[in-house]
Amino acid sequence: MDKALEGAGGPTIRVLIADDQPLVRRGLALILGPARDITVVAEAENGAQALALAREHRPDVVVMDIRMPVLDGVAATGRLAQDLPECRVLALSTFDMDEYVVAALRAGAYGFLPKDSSPEDLVAAIRTVRTGEAIVAPRLLTRLISAYVRTERVAPPDRRHPAAGNTIGLTPREVEVWHLLATGLDNNEIGSAMEISVSTVKNYITSIFDKLGVRDRAQAVIAAYESGLVAVRQAGAPE
Repeated sequence: MDKALEGAGGPTIRVLIADDQPLVRRGLALILGPARDITVVAEAENGAQALALAREHRPDVVVMDIRMPVLDGVAATGRLAQDLPECRVLALSTFDMDEYVVAALRAGAYGFLPKDSSPEDLVAAIRTVRTGEAIVAPRLLTRLISAYVRTERVAPPDRRHPAAGNTIGLTPREVEVWHLLATGLDNNEIGSAMEISVSTVKNYITSIFDKLGVRDRAQAVIAAYESGLVAVRQAGAPE
C-alpha cells in the first residue's frame, strides 16, 4: 500500500462516497476529513459512476446512497459484491425503515446507517465495515426487517439462500441460537440466555452462517424472517 495512505495507527481506510446530492457528498467528505485512518479517494454522483470509480480506485469501503439516478445504490451494491467483493458497502438511507435498505443487504451491503446518524457513528461504521463485520444494530435490523415484511404482507423466500423456507441441516441448538440472533440478541445476551460461553455462541454462529449460505448477521436475520422462524410483529401488537 502507498505509504502516503498510511496513518499513524496503520493502513488508511480508502473510502468512496456515492450520493447524487453534491452537498451530501461534500458534507460526508468533511465529516471523514479529521479521521486520520480514513481517506476519501473519490466521489460519485450515481451508481454507474460509483462502479467505474470503484474499479479505478479500489476503495476499501463504499458509502453508498440507496436512491440515485442512472443506477441505484441497490443495483450498484449487487454489482460491486460480484465484481469487487473486497469493497465493503455501507448503505445510507434517508429513512431507517426503508425497504430499499433490506434490498441492499440482500445485494451484499455490509450494513446501513440513516443519513441523520452522528459523524461519530459514521466513522465507527466505516471502521467496522472495513473488518468485514455487519454494522446494523441487531434491534434496529429486526425492526427494519419486520416493517418491510409487514408492508409486503408475505415475504417471498429468497431462493439464493438455502435456509429459505426450512431449517434443514441445523441442529436444534443452532436453530435456538439463530432464533435468538434474529430476535435482536447480541452474542453476550445469547450466551446468557442459553447459559453457554460467548466463544461457544460464536462457534454456533459460524456454523449457522455456513449451513444457511449467508455471509453475515444481517443476512441471517433476513433468512430467519423469510423462513418463518421469527414471526413478524403485527401493527398495534404489544412489544
